[in-house]
Amino acid sequence: MKASLLNKLDTLQDRFEELTALLGDAEVISDQTRFRAYSREYAEVEPVAQTYAQWRKVQADLEGAQALLKDSDPDLREMAVEEVREAKEQLAAIEGQLQRMLLPKDPNDGRNVFLEIRAGTGGDEAAIFSGDLFRMYSRYAERRGWRLEILSENEGEHGGYKEIIARVEGDSVYGKLKFESGAHRVQRQVAIEINPADLRVDTYRSSGAGGQHVNKTDSAIRITHLPTGIVVECQEERSQHKNRARAMSWLSARLNDMQTSAAQNAIASERKLLVGSGDRSERIRTYNYPQGRVTDHRINLTLYSLDEV
Repeated sequence: MKASLLNKLDTLQDRFEELTALLGDAEVISDQTRFRAYSREYAEVEPVAQTYAQWRKVQADLEGAQALLKDSDPDLREMAVEEVREAKEQLAAIEGQLQRMLLPKDPNDGRNVFLEIRAGTGGDEAAIFSGDLFRMYSRYAERRGWRLEILSENEGEHGGYKEIIARVEGDSVYGKLKFESGAHRVQRQVAIEINPADLRVDTYRSSGAGGQHVNKTDSAIRITHLPTGIVVECQEERSQHKNRARAMSWLSARLNDMQTSAAQNAIASERKLLVGSGDRSERIRTYNYPQGRVTDHRINLTLYSLDEV
């Protein structure tokens, strides 16, 4: 971790200890104005202080494990290698968390929000998907202890909502949801015939963080669809066959999406001129139910854990 970041964390840790003492001082407790001000500051600093304490503990564990690497006992050295690896992974995760926690705060992050979901193009299917989205946000709000109140709703004929508006109240609601604004798209998976002669398949070694090779065999797959230039890659699995199957499935979905978009462009060219029309081409996230895949197009992140969203 950079020295500048450590210095900032040490300063915050000192302030946290100072605030802890102040909140236990009888003079401060009797002054409600000061007590409320210190309590608010304590609530902001406490998560950072606790995470920094966790980082220091893991750092100490890492140093202890590194010392065992020089031990004469081969069993201890083998155990230490695994402990060093785990500690380094934990440190990297905690450091990333600390960096995010120290980012400048948006003054609006603590505000409540109005959640508005409107079905886009697609009729009944779009309304049903809007219902799925509302349930997703409702469960997220429940897990975070937020209060959600439906203000208005227009149900679809076969389920879901054509439109639903709700008020969400709680801690840091706006801060957690402010980047959710935009169009969400559900992706179907249909049978697409792909000519093997149209494909170029390359294999390579899976790479982890920092470019380190995860496997010693060429298990990762890159498939190029020559007529369209679409390229898909998969290195999630250790098996080359599983990676190839997943990549082909993804390529099929991409080709279907291309065909669907072309048809929609021909039918609804005028609608695409409208900003925020709900058209499938305006999207921030794609939910692929058959594959259990969710893709956030803003940060180019794909996860195969749709059932957990």
